[in-house]
Amino acid sequence: MTLTPHHVTLEEVAKAAGVSIATASRAINGSTRRVNEQVKKHVEEVAARLGYLPNLSAQTVAKGASPTIAVLVADIADPYFSTIAAGVLDEASEHGMMVTMAVGRRRAEDELAAVRTFRSQRPQAIIVTGSRHPDSPQAEAFNEQLQAYAAAGGRVVVISQGPSPYDLIEIRNREGARQLAEALVARGGQRFGIVTGHRKYLTNEDRVRGFREGLKQAGIELDDDAVVEADFTREGGYAGAEELLRRSADLDTIFATSDLMAIGAGTALRDAGLTPGEDVSLAGFDDIALARDVTPPLTTVRVPLSTLGQQAVELALRPKEDEEPAQVSIDTEVILRASTPQR
Repeated sequence: MTLTPHHVTLEEVAKAAGVSIATASRAINGSTRRVNEQVKKHVEEVAARLGYLPNLSAQTVAKGASPTIAVLVADIADPYFSTIAAGVLDEASEHGMMVTMAVGRRRAEDELAAVRTFRSQRPQAIIVTGSRHPDSPQAEAFNEQLQAYAAAGGRVVVISQGPSPYDLIEIRNREGARQLAEALVARGGQRFGIVTGHRKYLTNEDRVRGFREGLKQAGIELDDDAVVEADFTREGGYAGAEELLRRSADLDTIFATSDLMAIGAGTALRDAGLTPGEDVSLAGFDDIALARDVTPPLTTVRVPLSTLGQQAVELALRPKEDEEPAQVSIDTEVILRASTPQR
């Protein structure tokens, strides 16, 4: 005979705790009507002892939102986004929250569909990672969805560049890129090229602009031909470096606006018969784990990616102090490694 597992009901918890079902529900699922803390703790202990599993649908009705945080990332296979997502998961777990995730694939229509789905699930917060493309046809509809969600009491946190009408975790991309350029000039770099993701995205634009500013402070002007746009991927880095080498055979330093692009650029250099870190210096941005493991180890700008995710959750769950959106700025740090030796 097959035994059917017994699912403990809220009624059984209430009976064991010696309270009404309504009180047990308020204690476990939350409610606008508060329960005495001592009673709440007692009911929770009884529920845990009996193995009661809260009904998430009941919690949604009681609180107006499910105990979840929704996260939108561009590409979960990209270490930049997966590391941020890991930080979100770690911090959410500390607060007893679940995480639901969607991948936008850097396509505005997919991002819009994801946010619409999030709204139907009524999470407590939506965290949006990565730059938006403000000129896309879906940009207005995307913002309208977030605005409607926020107007209904939801919390929106954006990990990107400002300004933003929502709570913002802002990475100091421009400052980090400027400091990197200054460090590479100090190491003897003179003839530079940049491989960047598409500059319609603010992250890439800020990193290119900051790098050019750092070079200019050192007396080096970068021609437009020395900047190549490509997909913000490893393959894009490869193609961009190939194009740079076609345009200028005497480059001594290449900066890629992400570590993945820099890794692709390094492969392009090898395929062209050049040795990264010897014939051409190479630098990236983000300091993903792989940057330390490639040969030669990659010079980069460190962004505390896991911390970004953790702070986004903290901000999402923090009570709002006023109507103005909160902003947290994240510092970056130049990390010099063997891919950019002293010349």
